[in-house]
Formats: sequence, structure tokens, C-alpha cells
Amino acid sequence: MLRSSAIFSAMTFISRIAGYLRDAVTASLFGAGPAMSAFVVAYRIPNYLRRIFAEGSFSSAFVPVLSELKEKGDRKAMQDVLDHVAGALFASVVIVSGLGMLAAPWVAKLFLVFASTDAGTVPLAADMLRITFPYLVFISMTALAGGVLNSFRHFGLPALTPVLHNLAMIAAMLLLAGRLELPEASMAWGVLAAGVLQVLVLWPAMGRLGIRPRLRFDFRHEGVRKVGRLMLPTIFSSSVAQVNLLVGTAFASLLVPAAQSWLYYSDRLTELPLGLFGVAVGTVILPQLSRHHAAKDEDGYSKSLDWGLRVVLLIGVPAALGLALLAEPLTASLFQRGEFTAEDTRMVGVALVAMSAGIPTFMLSKVLLPAFYARQDTRTPMRAAIITVIVNVVLIVVLVTPMWKLGVAEAHVGIAAASAVAGVVNAALLWRWLRRDGVYRPAAGWGRWLFRIVIATLVMTAAVLAVRAHVGTWAALDMAWRWIWLLTAVAAGALAYGGTLALLGLRPRHLRH
Repeated sequence: MLRSSAIFSAMTFISRIAGYLRDAVTASLFGAGPAMSAFVVAYRIPNYLRRIFAEGSFSSAFVPVLSELKEKGDRKAMQDVLDHVAGALFASVVIVSGLGMLAAPWVAKLFLVFASTDAGTVPLAADMLRITFPYLVFISMTALAGGVLNSFRHFGLPALTPVLHNLAMIAAMLLLAGRLELPEASMAWGVLAAGVLQVLVLWPAMGRLGIRPRLRFDFRHEGVRKVGRLMLPTIFSSSVAQVNLLVGTAFASLLVPAAQSWLYYSDRLTELPLGLFGVAVGTVILPQLSRHHAAKDEDGYSKSLDWGLRVVLLIGVPAALGLALLAEPLTASLFQRGEFTAEDTRMVGVALVAMSAGIPTFMLSKVLLPAFYARQDTRTPMRAAIITVIVNVVLIVVLVTPMWKLGVAEAHVGIAAASAVAGVVNAALLWRWLRRDGVYRPAAGWGRWLFRIVIATLVMTAAVLAVRAHVGTWAALDMAWRWIWLLTAVAAGALAYGGTLALLGLRPRHLRH
């Protein structure tokens, strides 16, 4: 599991480098204006639906069913289920995409309900939604292929294909921005091209495993109905972070037009540790837990889950604090050029500090959710998700409304803080219910494990703060020196953290499962 997680993380890291290049080009060309905010809405809505029909709800329901059939060795039944599920998924996403394109003006208005008409954000978002909605069809079929490959323990290629997404968007911006009446629309065309490229790469990869799905359209097929029954409750639970982002997007339309963009860039930075480690461990652990459940191996199930929780905390705690300590230096080094101003850097930085507080619990949720899905229990996480969304909405209203009324420039920070607190609530509920049901039994040594993390994180903090104090104002440096000092701060923190863990007795064998 450690080796598979490392492969997934390595492939994801390459994707994140391409993602940074994409965001750097975006920030330089378009900054954080109303048109950029319109694209954020046009991008987030299909992305939320992607969580339902692709990596999130669908994969959470589909992978355990496929893993169970694979564990039983019934190749014919597995192929039959795959054919019918593929047909049902394809038909569903085509219908949803078509309806979304037709209803684009109303969908845009729904998520920009408080936006000023002077900025023209709503019609811009509607135009871009018509381009981005078909992306849902291609990325959903990509997710189907990725789920099959993951079930056969092939994690590398599915983790690497997002590189194509980022490269397609970069190419679209560079090639189309100067040729379109609305330059920002080039990003929407890039999203659509990315979906096409990813499915062209992953779909043939299934054939190399001897599996070639044929689209069969029978929604009454037992396999389709089983995946559907499992999938419906996961719509909230597996995409709770995306739901909270959409709620935050709607409330951000109350604020200045650039607020959407500031939250988008801060979210992109928090996605780095989540994608590299949280998603990696969660993706690898789901088929493993599904096999333990199918084999009725309760002890192996609990030990696998315990391993996942320890690993993500070992990474999540220093990642959260590191992002908070280096929020403004990171933003300045990565994005501040061209249309992206020093004020944008400050606003993204304060949002990133607030959002970073939720990173450890966001990562824990990536491991806790598969613990339910592997047992084909999708209702319990749905309850946690509903509570989490309610908490998020209440906190946004309580935090943002007074700041908005008082004209506080940093009002968008309330949205980021609410998202972080909601993440804590979600992880706490999932952990408590697993313990209550006796599904998870913590192994010995948790006290020593947490002690090592806390002490190493304190030493890391001192090292990073020492570099920051020496540098002073990051935005005043030229680009080369920003990068030199940023890498110095990151290296100092990483060495301090890793060295302290080693002094406290942590060894590579402790990370194996």
C-alpha cells in the first residue's frame, strides 16, 4: 500500500507541477477580474457534477462492487456489470450535460445570485458553461476507466492523466486567448479538450487488461441498480468539500468581483497536499478495504484503516502549518506577475491561512470515507455530509454577513474559515461512527505517533519562521529571489521536520503496511 500510494503521489506531483504552470499562465494573462470569476463558476459547476458522475460518488459505489466480483473470480459477471454500468453512466451524463447547456443562464444566475449586474459576470459565466458542460461526458468515462484500472492495482496511469488536463488548458490559453473576443473563454475550451484527451488515453488502457466495456443501455440491470443504490447517498458525502465550495461561490458573489478568484487560487494551493497524499492514500486504500470486507477479514480491515489514518496525519499536520506560514510567499512566488497584483497576493494569502486549518481533517476524510464505502455503507457518510453542509452555511452567514455589511475588504476569509471548520466536523463525525460501530479499532502506539508529529511540527515552525524573519517583505523581492528564499524556507522546514522525526525514532519500516 505504501508503494502504491508513492506511485500515485509521484504521478500526481507531476500533474500538480503542470497545474501550477496552468495557474501561473492564468494569473499572468487574466489576473483576478470579473471574467476570471465567471470562469471559476463555469469551471466549478461541471467539476462538482464530476464528483458525482466521476471520481467521487460513482467511483465510491462502483469500485467496491467491481472489487467484490474480482475477488470472487467471476470474470463473466464482472464484464457484464461493467458493460451495463458503462452504458447507464454514458446515457446519464449525456442527458445532464445537455440540460446544463440549455439551462446555462439560470444555472449561472443561481450561483451568482448576489452578483452585481454591472460586472456582467452572469452572462459571461453562462457562455462559458455551454462550453464546459460537455466536459462532464468525457471525464465521467475517464473515471470509469480509472476505477477499473485501480481495481486491478494499476494506479500510475489514472493519476498521471490529469497532466493532460493542465497541458490542454495551457495550450488553449496560449493559442486561443488572442483570437477570441473574450480571452478568458480560452480556458473553457481548454477544459473541454482536456476531457477528450483523458478518455482517449485511459479507455484503451482497459483493453490491455483484457477488458473492453461495451455500452449496454439497461437501467434495470441488477448491477446498475446496485451501483445506483450505493451511489445516491454518496452524492453529498463524497463531494462535501465541493458542495461547500459551491455554497461559498454563491456567497462570494455578494462581495467584490475578485473574491471568487481569490478563493479559487487559495483552494488550488490547498489542493496540493490533498491531491498528493490524501487522495493518493484514499484511492489506494478503497480496493484494499473492499477486499478485506469481501473476505470477512475484520482485523485486516481495521489495520489497513489505521495505517491510512497515521500516514495522512504524518503529512497533513505539517502541510497545513507550512501552507499557513508561507501563504503570502507562496502566492507571491507562484502567481504575482502580469495582471496579478500585490493586493491579489495579500487577499489570496489571508484566505489560504484560514483554509489551511482544515487540511488535516480534509485528508482524514479521504481515508475515513472509503472505510464506509468498502462495506457498501453509503448512508452513514451521507448523514455526516448533510450536517457538514448545514454547519458550513451557518458559519458563512455568521462570519461573512457582518464583514460584508461593515465593508471589510477581507470578507472572503470568512468563507474559507467556514470551509475549514466544516471539514473538522465532517472528519470527527465519520471517525466517531466508525469507532461506535466497532469497525475501526485503533492499534497500539497512537500516543507516541502523535507526540512525534507535534514535536517535529514545532521544530519545523521555528525553522520556517527564522527564514521568514530574515527575508522580511516577500513581495518586495524580485522573482528570482522570491523563489530562492521560498525553496530555502521549504527545505529548512522539511529537513527540520524529517530530522526531528528521525531523532524521535521514526523509521521507514513504521510507514509500511
